[in-house]
Amino acid sequence: MFALVTGGAGFIGANLVHRLLERGDDVVLFDSLARRGAERNVAWLRAAGAGRRLRVVRADLRDPAAVRKLFAGRAALPIDAVFHLAAQVAVTTSVRDPRLDFEINALGTFNLLEAARAGGRRPTLIYASTNKVFGEMPDLRVRAGRTRYRPLNYTRGIPETYPLDFHSPYGCSKGAADQYVRDYHRSFGLPTVSFRQSCIYGNRQFGTEDQGWLAWISACALAGRPVTIFGDGKQVRDVLYVDDLVDAYLACAAHIDRAAGRVYNIGGGPQNTLSLLELIALLERLLGRPVACRFGDWRIGDQKFFCCDIARARKEFGWSPKIGVADGVARLVDWLRPQLDVIFAGV
Repeated sequence: MFALVTGGAGFIGANLVHRLLERGDDVVLFDSLARRGAERNVAWLRAAGAGRRLRVVRADLRDPAAVRKLFAGRAALPIDAVFHLAAQVAVTTSVRDPRLDFEINALGTFNLLEAARAGGRRPTLIYASTNKVFGEMPDLRVRAGRTRYRPLNYTRGIPETYPLDFHSPYGCSKGAADQYVRDYHRSFGLPTVSFRQSCIYGNRQFGTEDQGWLAWISACALAGRPVTIFGDGKQVRDVLYVDDLVDAYLACAAHIDRAAGRVYNIGGGPQNTLSLLELIALLERLLGRPVACRFGDWRIGDQKFFCCDIARARKEFGWSPKIGVADGVARLVDWLRPQLDVIFAGV
């Protein structure tokens, strides 16, 4: 397979590129390298010994000419599959700069879809969407327990059929892209898929307070820094280790004849849920010492409970998570130990 991975120097992208190279695929890594840790991820991929199959293109999805070059003209590449992971990823950033958020997430995705359509090869395109497209989910009823909110309905998780309700500029930009990806299958026949992802975590995640909360809290705990919890800490997500997500991307691509035009909720599912308070307790057990916490106001668009119903992905391309929460967090902590200088640089 000849694969294009946008955002390939990011957390998820680097893990996906590494797996593709291990399989012997040819990979184009397309990334602006603007995010902290991106250069390190590229160096890690080059050092993996597969440089001859890896091509790095430093460019921005907001530049349509740079995107078109991949699919058309003399420099066009024989791209079979596109894994579209490049994005502005923080709700807080979208509130501060909604135009930037729109241009990267919505316009950047449109540029990519148009280039893929005009190129004529009809590559598979799988998009990293988000659970934020469902908004605050007002009909989801929860009850507060000692350490978490528990759902009183949707106990198997939120299905793909749940109504869309974009909330925050980030939710709007990612949601608009999500719908463009879906419609380019209906309108133009491109084999596209949208993954509405829950909380992804794991190695190569240089988390920040605004995005990548599981890695950020774990890094703070390791460094002995106080952790700020926004809200009461009982909010719950289904968490998915990045290796399991990569499995989902590859399984979906392998079954694109069935998956094309579909959307899938992709997360840890009901067996892999975690609240912020429960993460603190897990870290305290792993580290053998208390983790200092302070509390702040709730942040815009923060859902009290979200868990994916992953039955459709299991049924249609045979995927389900393999790595449990305790194992995954322990792996993340081990990887984070030597990375603290990068994570806290300038903080």
